[in-house]
Amino acid sequence: MSWVQQYQPLGSYGLSALVAGIPLYMLFYMLAVKRMAGHKAAFAATLAAVILAIAAWGMPVGLALDATLYGAAIGIFPIIWIVITAIWVYNMTVESGEFNIIKNSLAQITDDRRLQAIFIAFAFGSFIEGTAGFGTPVAITAAMLVGLGFNPLYASGICLIANTAPVAFGAIGIPIVVAAQVSGLDMMKISAICGRQLPFLSVIVPLWLSVTMCGFKRTTEILPAVLIAGVCFAGSQFLISNFVGPYLPDIISAVVTIIGLGAFLKVWKPKNIWHFPDEPPASQRVVESEYSGGEILRAWMPYIILAIMVFLWGIKPVQNVLNAIFAPTLDWPGLHNVVVKAAPIVAKDTPYAAQFKFNFLSTPGTAILIAGLLSVIFMPKYSYDKAIPCLFRTIKQLKWPIVTIALILGLAYIMNYSGMSSSMGLAFTATGALFPFFAPILGWLGVFLTGSDTSSNALFGSLQKTTAQQIGVDPHLTVAANSSGGVTGKMISPQSISVATAASNMVGKEGDIFRFTLPHSLAMLCFVAVLTLLQAYALKWMLP
Repeated sequence: MSWVQQYQPLGSYGLSALVAGIPLYMLFYMLAVKRMAGHKAAFAATLAAVILAIAAWGMPVGLALDATLYGAAIGIFPIIWIVITAIWVYNMTVESGEFNIIKNSLAQITDDRRLQAIFIAFAFGSFIEGTAGFGTPVAITAAMLVGLGFNPLYASGICLIANTAPVAFGAIGIPIVVAAQVSGLDMMKISAICGRQLPFLSVIVPLWLSVTMCGFKRTTEILPAVLIAGVCFAGSQFLISNFVGPYLPDIISAVVTIIGLGAFLKVWKPKNIWHFPDEPPASQRVVESEYSGGEILRAWMPYIILAIMVFLWGIKPVQNVLNAIFAPTLDWPGLHNVVVKAAPIVAKDTPYAAQFKFNFLSTPGTAILIAGLLSVIFMPKYSYDKAIPCLFRTIKQLKWPIVTIALILGLAYIMNYSGMSSSMGLAFTATGALFPFFAPILGWLGVFLTGSDTSSNALFGSLQKTTAQQIGVDPHLTVAANSSGGVTGKMISPQSISVATAASNMVGKEGDIFRFTLPHSLAMLCFVAVLTLLQAYALKWMLP
């Protein structure tokens, strides 16, 4: 027995959208105002969404519970699996003592906290985003910054803000690929438009990170390095996205930035070294090289192996081979193709698939697991007898983030399958000629809901295309803006924040991180929204 979604159950799109947002208002309030623990806020919001789906949107009780459980299952795998393995690799480097060598080696490049944040959170994090995505870069870089001695709140917040620039081209370009698939538009043109929007953000993100940490005046002390990092990344991102495609902008931009910034810091040092106020003065932190080149290489080996493995796992032929070996797909009982999407979300009634893909071998989390197992070989006085218990301790350490992420994905999926997300999206289409301004906001909302730019594009890509065609705007622009605006929502997504709190040992402090990142998210979103509106009319010449 199928059930057809309805998008204005309360008589109008405006009122229906207003009511559909109640679970999100609750989440905002509990995180930003009450500073409630993430799992408690997520439970309350998810419960509210289930009740609304049944009572207002008319969704059968069984379907509503099924959709929520389906989302929770996807939260556990593959997302939580990535978080667990990433934190496990970090925990092993700490237990084995190798992270002390990593800290010392980074201090040889720079002991300045501002430059360490740009190097690790922005440059290295972008490489991991480009190869894996789905929370992996925040999990790894936040843990590394905390290990280096960063204030945990700043470590989490900085990594979330830094994860803005590369998200649209993350996981080997999957968000753009999905946007093209669901909209039926030219993938290269979507890639090119994103490559003419996001570099404006990318070039200032290193500056943004430093100003967030120490203010503009102190940031001027490292302006040459900030410019090198921003120009290396933004320039590469523009060229690759416009002339090569959506698959490699992040990876090549990150590599160019790491090499460019690393080489520059070999010949240039800031006059004043900056640390957090609660740290010892720079004069008391003179760092001497304590290790040989071989020891430094060995200490970095887990992350070198991790980067190689995640890169290989991102290559489509490798994924195909692994999936051919083992990747069972389960049609979710009682939900698969039972919910039907209707016009105007789709041209004609379309069954809503619900398939749980247990692609255990090809998921990035398994690539990280293998990297961790291989890394043990290079850790002196460390063995698998210690590594395996460390894995189980890591799972125990992450118990509340696991609950939070599962609940947040449950919330996202009940809103998607009930039609509540679509009700909110359709309300934006009533803005007429101003819709290009709201197109990035729709993407931002989608990423807040799902934690994924890919999922946001899948959710709203078709709607963006249809609305643009109705008002006479290039649909490639609004579909691309969905992705570009979506990246600014990543830093406030409860799923992303849960990953960050798990990595920085701030479980229960999700509200603090939300308050930290919210102003940055809104500021970046406004920039993308205004840029998109201008590109739709006054600056059409900027489009390919």
